[in-house]
Amino acid sequence: MKASTMLRRRLILTTLAVAVALLAMVATTFAWYVYNTSARTTEVKMAAGSSVTLQISNSEEGPFSSSAVMQSFTGLLTPVSTDNITRGFQKVQGYGTQIDNLTQENRLVASLFGPGTETVDYYKTSLYIRTNVDNLDIYLAGIGFEDADEENPSSTAMRLGIVADEGEYIFEVNTADNPNAGDNAAKEPQGGYVLDSTKSDGTTLPFAPYTQENFCIYNKEDGTVSVPEGAVRLCTVSGNGQGGNGAALKLDIYLWLEGCDEDCTQNLINTTMKNLALSFAGHEREGR
Repeated sequence: MKASTMLRRRLILTTLAVAVALLAMVATTFAWYVYNTSARTTEVKMAAGSSVTLQISNSEEGPFSSSAVMQSFTGLLTPVSTDNITRGFQKVQGYGTQIDNLTQENRLVASLFGPGTETVDYYKTSLYIRTNVDNLDIYLAGIGFEDADEENPSSTAMRLGIVADEGEYIFEVNTADNPNAGDNAAKEPQGGYVLDSTKSDGTTLPFAPYTQENFCIYNKEDGTVSVPEGAVRLCTVSGNGQGGNGAALKLDIYLWLEGCDEDCTQNLINTTMKNLALSFAGHEREGR
């Protein structure tokens, strides 16, 4: 009898141990899955307690929901520069050291990185947003990122571009400094310089990208959205006028390494970002 009881207890303990191990495996897998996907997720914020509904998708046909996972990127970015995404990008190769017609203040020392595998000039993907209310203004509420190499953070020289039907908007991903930016003999002038997209002779012009100061504010406690004075409206979407969703609006998303940024120095060779996350918010203005 005692032997039978002890055997039963051992069996129960063994079963519990296996169950705990399985739970640990499930928890680890779940955390890994959430971590690696949600970090690249584009979320849509909305005002709680109102009739505002904002949805997002990777496809114009849907399915639409409150979030969408952006197309993954596995390559390396080469330094390029532009003041206008629509007009295109120019490679920054030996810029500031091989072009003699530049003034000293415009000499920004970022050369073409490499060699690397699967290098591209920029990352691009598209997102679609829609709503069932009239005249919903869309803002960027946040940019989340994680560098693959924290000691050599490529995010410090990254730019995020959003092109909508009403215009284009260029944001600085990380306003912190590259810890090795001191290696760059020429410092970025106040306001910054980028290559003039209308010319191909290395001409630069002043350009100040948007930052987090130009985000709207999403209150996680009550779900409300507020629009400070400096917030930049990206576009406006509308419903169909009968309480249903209107046509989806396309947003083209670009990510590139700004070669004329003083933080774009040689320590960023073969580095990239591990994750990128965007959050958009919809705000319905009163009286509209």
